[in-house]
Amino acid sequence: MNIAEWLAAAKADVEARGLPELLPMLDGLAQATARLRAADWNDNADQDPFDAVDSDGVDCARGKPAV
Repeated sequence: MNIAEWLAAAKADVEARGLPELLPMLDGLAQATARLRAADWNDNADQDPFDAVDSDGVDCARGKPAV
């Protein structure tokens, strides 16, 4: 079952139960789930998080420019 199928089934269930106020929440949950599934979770586990520098040259752990 993918997100679209789940959302359609969940919406049908909510409507059958007479709870239309839940529809926007289901849409939000589906969007958040899709974003989480699409996120890049491939951080290097061998890297010390205190040594990480983002693409702008900012030290991720300290929030200051890397030296």
